[in-house]
This record gives sequence, C-alpha cells and structure tokens, in this order.
Amino acid sequence: MTRPLRLEYPGALYHVTSRGDRKAPIFRDDTDRAMWLQTLGEVCGQFQFVVYAFCQMGNHYHLLVETLDGKLARGMRQLNGIYSQYFNRRHELVGHVFQGRYNAILVEKHSYLCELARYIVLNPVRAHLVRSPEEWAWSSYNHTYTELPAPSWLDVQWLLSKFSSPHHHARESYRKFVLAGVGLASPLKDTYRQLILGSEQFIKQLQLPAEVLNINGVSKVQRSSLALSLKAYQQQLPDRDTAMAEAYRSHAYTLSEIARHFGVSLTTASRAVKKRL
Repeated sequence: MTRPLRLEYPGALYHVTSRGDRKAPIFRDDTDRAMWLQTLGEVCGQFQFVVYAFCQMGNHYHLLVETLDGKLARGMRQLNGIYSQYFNRRHELVGHVFQGRYNAILVEKHSYLCELARYIVLNPVRAHLVRSPEEWAWSSYNHTYTELPAPSWLDVQWLLSKFSSPHHHARESYRKFVLAGVGLASPLKDTYRQLILGSEQFIKQLQLPAEVLNINGVSKVQRSSLALSLKAYQQQLPDRDTAMAEAYRSHAYTLSEIARHFGVSLTTASRAVKKRL
C-alpha cells in the first residue's frame, strides 16, 4: 500500500481558508477585522508562523502561512478559538463562528508561493467588491505594493525578492504580476487530492512511514480524498479484519461506515480494529 503523507513539519507552507458557519459573516465591521489581525499576530509569535499573504473577506479568510515549528493545527485552533470567543462576546451570540475545521493545502514554496499570494489578494476583485486590489484595505496587497508598513509577522521581503531590485522596481513588478492574474484560472486547480499543491517530486518526498505522519488539522473530507476506498482496502489486504483496521487507521472512515461496508456488526468491527492497532 502507498505510504501516507506527512502533512505537518517545520518549514511547511500552507494555503489556509476558514469559513463562517452556514456561510455567515465572520467580520461585521472594521473592529472585528482589526481584532482578527491582532489575534493572528499573537498566534504567529507564539507558534512561529510567517505569513506571506492574507485576505479577509466577508464570511471567510485566506492565509498563506509557513510554520517554522510545524505546528499548524495548534496555531489554527488558537486563532479560530480566540477569535470565536471575542466575536460571540462582542455580538452577544452563541454557537459556532466557523464552519468546522479550517481547510489547509500543503504548498511547494518555490513553485507556487508567488502564484498563491497573487490569487489571495485578488479575491476581492474576483468577488466584484473592488476594481483593483489596492482598493481593498484588508489584505496584504498594500503592505507589499506600497510603503504601508507591514506587521512583523508578514514577510513582504521574500515575495519582493522574487521580482527585482531595488525595492521600488520590485514593487512595481509585483503590481504588474498581480494585475496580470485577473481572469486567470486558480492555481488551486492543480491541487493533489485536495491536500497538496506541488510537483510530483515534492509529493513523493512527502511519502513517509506512518509513525512520523501528523494529520492534525486535516478535515474529514481531505482525509477521505487521501485514503483508499473501502473496497480497495478489502481487495488489497489479506483478510477482513486487517482491512477494517487499516481503513480505520486512515482516519477517513468511522467504525459505523466500516462495519456497514464489510457487513459486520459495530462490535465486530471494533474488536478487529482494537486487535490490530
């Protein structure tokens, strides 16, 4: 069987999105937006995150973030958790602010960072909220293109270094690069199994033994796309109990789903899994 993929490690780069529960707004005004940025800055300091691009929309946000310590899941729980508490308290609400887990796609830095940074800051243009990205105050675009000071957690220098020097030439080249992306297809269309954006070699390098796999923060939808189908587990493994255990180990299926597929009781499936895990 194919080895699983290592999804969290020091230096990993991710495109992260998180959406409001039932598509509800997660930012009601500029005060909310400022608080989210403040919370993001605190999380970046605590968990060694470096942000290359961000954009706050109405009911979701985008981040292009590198995890120097490989702790994406912990940092994202902190970000969404603290902001949710603030949002509910301020607006006198209860319940979930965000729709389940955030979505994270692991990205090959040197191949896709610039394209994704462009894609992120063009979100308000694609949504017809503004005509040009500099008109949107709540993204990283103006920090990168203009002299607007960037917060310490936002690395605009790496991005500008990919265009030209001195900086005023780099900024203009960056602006032209971003505007040239209007109307282009999303780079995310090349995402592998809803999880990874990179070359074949990059994906192969991520295939590691299961004991070093860290799937924290991976949504059930993403896990399902990575795992084999239940039919494949049944066909490729030597016996039924081993197949059920390996399917459960993938974290893509519940015991109920496994029991139903293999035509056994929940108790039988549970015993098979416990024996082999």
